[in-house]
Formats: sequence, C-alpha cells, structure tokens
Amino acid sequence: MNFLFSILLFLLIGGIEPTNPSKQPNILFLIADDWSYPHAGIYGDPVVRTPTFDRLADEGALFIHAFTASPSCSPSRASILTGRYPHENESGGNLWPEWPAQYPTYVSLLEKAGYFTGSTRKGWGPGDFKVSGLENNPAGKSYSDFETFLEERPEGAPFTFWFGSTDPHREYVANTGIQTGMKLEDVIVPGFFPDNPCVRNDILDYFFEIERFDRESGQLIKKLEEIGELDNTIIVMTSDNGMPFPRAKATIYDYGTRMPLAIRWPEKVNPGTVVSDFVNFVDFAPSFLEAAGLTPLNMSGQSLWALLAGEKQNRKQVFLERERHANVRKGDLSYPMRGVRDEKFLYIWNPMPERDPAGNPTVHQSVGQYGDVDHSITKFIIMAMEESAESGKPDYFDLAFGARTEEELYDVQKDPYQLNNLAGDPAFSETKNKLRAQLLTWMEETNDPRFENPRSTYWDELRYTPNYQMEDIDWEKKIFEYKIFPPFGPYTREGIPCIVIEK
Repeated sequence: MNFLFSILLFLLIGGIEPTNPSKQPNILFLIADDWSYPHAGIYGDPVVRTPTFDRLADEGALFIHAFTASPSCSPSRASILTGRYPHENESGGNLWPEWPAQYPTYVSLLEKAGYFTGSTRKGWGPGDFKVSGLENNPAGKSYSDFETFLEERPEGAPFTFWFGSTDPHREYVANTGIQTGMKLEDVIVPGFFPDNPCVRNDILDYFFEIERFDRESGQLIKKLEEIGELDNTIIVMTSDNGMPFPRAKATIYDYGTRMPLAIRWPEKVNPGTVVSDFVNFVDFAPSFLEAAGLTPLNMSGQSLWALLAGEKQNRKQVFLERERHANVRKGDLSYPMRGVRDEKFLYIWNPMPERDPAGNPTVHQSVGQYGDVDHSITKFIIMAMEESAESGKPDYFDLAFGARTEEELYDVQKDPYQLNNLAGDPAFSETKNKLRAQLLTWMEETNDPRFENPRSTYWDELRYTPNYQMEDIDWEKKIFEYKIFPPFGPYTREGIPCIVIEK
C-alpha cells in the first residue's frame, strides 16, 4: 500500500487528517514496568546505573516533570496508546479490563498509514483485548525480539516498535542488587519507608532490575546503529507507573506517577535539552502521529514537538487519576482518586474515602492483604508496624495503608515525599480551593463521570478479566497472617525472612 493511498483511506475512516507526510521517522518506544523518578544516574541517584537512559538524555531531551496518566499498568498503557485520559477510555480506566476498542491507537493509525508495527514482551495489559475483536495486542503484533521484527519488516517501510520490559516489576530475586556491588549505605530511602538494611536491600534489588532494563534497551539502540537508522528513529524511554512499593505504585503521590523520561530524535530535539514543563503520557500518541505527518483527532494529549522546539506553552500542571487497580475489595470496588500537580503543590481528591485505599486489610480477593500494594519485604515490615509508630518519626503504617481524608494537599517543594497533609490547614485554604476548582474544570471538560456523580459505581461494575473464577478459590488458604512472622512479617519469595547476603 503506497503512502498516498493510505492517506486517502484515513480521510474515509475519519481517524486522522494528513498534514505534511514528506518524511516519516521510525518510533522505538522503550517502556519499563514500575520505575519511578528520580531513579536514574542522570537525575542524580547515587546508586543505580543507567547509561542507556543517560545517553538518550544527553543526545536528546531529559524531562523533569513527566507524569503517567494513571499509576497502574493497564490504564497507563491505554492512555499512552490512545492519547486519552483513563476516564475517557471507559473500561480502559481499570487494571485487568476489557480493551476499549472503540478508540484507535497511534499503533493502529500508523499501521493503516503504511507503518510496520510490532511489540515484544509486555504490551498493553494486563487485560483482555481479544474480547474486543482484536487479534493482536494494541501495542502491536507480538515478536520474539526486535531483530526478528526487523527481519520481517518490508524494505523501506517506517516502523513503530514497542519494547515492553517486565523490569523492575516484582517478584525480585533477593540480594541481586548487593551482589552486583551496590552499597546499602548509598541508598536514598524515601521518607515514607523505615530506614533499615532490609528496606535498603529491597531497593537495591529494584535497582538491579532497572539496570537490566537499561542494558536491554541499549541492545535495541545498538541494533538501530548497526542498520544505519538511529538518527531517523524517535526513541522514547520511560516507565508505565511508579515503583512496586508502598505509597508508590497505584497511588497518585509522586512516587506513583512521576516518571523518568528521555526522548532522542535529532531532527527535532537538540542534544542536552532539559524540559521542566509538565507533560502527561497522553501526549505520546499525538506526538507520534504528528511526527509521521498526521494530525490526531479526538485525543486529549498535546504533541511535544513544538515544546521541544522552544515554543512557550501553558504546561504548568498535570492531572492525575486512578480507579480500580487489583481485585482487593469485596465487591470488586475501586478506590477512585483525582489530582492536580504543579510545580509547588499536589492536590488530591478522594471521592470515596471510606473505602480501604490499599485494599482490604484481612482477606481480599486475589493478591493478599492490602493487595493494591505488591508483596515485598518492605511492605511486610511496614505491616508489622501497625500501632507501633515511633515518636518523632512518620507513621509508616498509616502512610502506606491507613484511611485517607477526602482532600489532600502537599507542598511538594518543602515536602517531596508528601508526608504532611495541609488540606485542613486554614493557611492553605485558598491554594486548596484554587487547585480543586482547576481539577473540577478539567474533569468537566474531559467528561469525567465523577464530575456529575462523584460516587459513580461505573468502574466497580466493569468486568475484572483474569481467567480464574473467584468462587473457585479456597479463601482460607489465601489468608496471609503476617503477624506470626516477627520481626519482619511474612517470608520472601525464597521462603526465608529478609537476610542481606553481601557479595
């Protein structure tokens, strides 16, 4: 199919409009699974080594305020693909959903325009895309690796390829980080974790997997160099959501939503560019379509290329959200959150604060106590701290698992770990009301069902798609009674308590 015919086809199907299709770059999208800002060497982390990410930033643009649309795998990836906010993607706003096939993706649109498309490992998901009539994952037809994909590529065809690593998603092999030479004493422990050797070691194991993702991404970039296509390829390297630890992934605090991001494309991006403007992952799809000479329709994101060319834009804040993450509350209930983040403050609205924010504290449905938080030694240590907060230190258990107020407000400059909720402080009432008004305006403009009905049960009632039947599970065997394993809670994957084994 030649390019002109492809453009005419698009005019008929109404998916996009042509602009200037004279040159079509390749697109290589490198996405980690559960990697938080600022865990990269170029951001100043003293431990984790990320030479590939650092190189892309040096040769392109490094983003300081990049945020996922949702801190959960499926809705984040859906927003990347569709250029729409999670609540605009209907069922796609949940984890483990049915794919919302009514909305085209940048992959499907580029494929119709003549691009060769593919993916490897984790594309969109977890969830069910076949029920929506799709043969292939929305991120692209699955290939065993990048080299096989390139071998099957038609000669001269532009391509878009999605490399979806499963790093640094849990589970981890204990002590992998420290055995590669990382030092416990060098770890910067976020303020919402207790600082002890087991937590530091858990973070090192997370760093080990970040480094593996970085190394594998470098292998794909080397292949582009070998075939002479590096400089005609837009390379994006980022993550879907935050680190798999308490008060990070599945929350809209910074460690759940603020992402590493570097973009290299010599045609449009000057080396060494540092972007402090706020960008959201809904911006990727329209950026890719515009780069291919196509104008996206019905997308909420805004192309990044004018920003990277130095044009002044109104990018002073981002809007954040989450709905149902794991199946962790009786009745498949969501824990809805909406938020707005700017340079100074993070404002969060919890429309249903009576629900358990991290999941049921005893037996839940599928993944254990407080199941919106992935199991880890850090989680179990904090669980064992219930009702034992130390004077002068944060209440780590309450921060991770405790009930939340309907409104939260944090001064992110003075309080980067979002420990001190200012929503009830009269001195900040004007700021809180201003941010709440901005959030509600965005919700109204993007047709968020929670604008008209804050207590909507829409996302509660959507199908949760894992293949097992809930009624077939022996719930007694699923109960994980952590208190019988002092002092560090339940066992790790290897069946032993946390033991730090140095190299």
